[in-house]
Amino acid sequence: MKERETLGEFLKREREMKKISLRELSKNTRVREQLLKAIEEDRHELLPSPIYIRGFLSAYAKYIGLDPHDVLLRYEHSLKGEKIIPPELKSEGKVLRKAIWNRKQIWAVSGVIAISLLISYFLHPYLSGPPVEPPPNKQETREALPIIPAAPTPEVSPAVEGKPFSLEIKAIEETWVQIQVNGRSQAEALFKPGEGSSYQATNRIELLIGNAGGLDMVFNGRMMERFGKSGEVITLVFTPQGVERKKP
Repeated sequence: MKERETLGEFLKREREMKKISLRELSKNTRVREQLLKAIEEDRHELLPSPIYIRGFLSAYAKYIGLDPHDVLLRYEHSLKGEKIIPPELKSEGKVLRKAIWNRKQIWAVSGVIAISLLISYFLHPYLSGPPVEPPPNKQETREALPIIPAAPTPEVSPAVEGKPFSLEIKAIEETWVQIQVNGRSQAEALFKPGEGSSYQATNRIELLIGNAGGLDMVFNGRMMERFGKSGEVITLVFTPQGVERKKP
């Protein structure tokens, strides 16, 4: 039975598998090395409030190639005392035996194919019948058909983008947010109470919110209800048709 691992053990294992040092990670995420070490050792007493930890975890995950949303969900589970089941690792001995078995099998199949080709080569003159001459080509006379000019191709109008829409957000609690507009630009921000921002798009706006109960949102001039509780991590997608909460 596989032992469960903590969030810190999971992150440390993934980082070491990619041969990334804590110093390199600290330099590129701008998170102090002592804090990264405390995260990997699950020493929560040395860490700041969960609002900041969510920002650290998102930067950590993105740099080592993990999904930030998945890591934040794992963090929420860890706050409840739940641990992660690590993937099963195959032993090197099994892989080596399998590789040797495959090599023997390849040699055997190659030998059978070579023998079959030799037999086919020597027996072909005796098994094949006399060559068959192809029938003479018959010259066909075809009646010339009148050429009809092609109808003019109608002009195709360019695709029309969706109707522009707007979104305003304002923090009532300290909240970390990741914003993606029209699938292109992406930014992160840590809003303090009273701070906020506004965005416009024609296609979609996607928000990854680290504190669902910490934001007020106005969509196309209409105040939205809150989609979660304080400390809850959620993802919302806004389009011209409305808003949808993404399932984890």
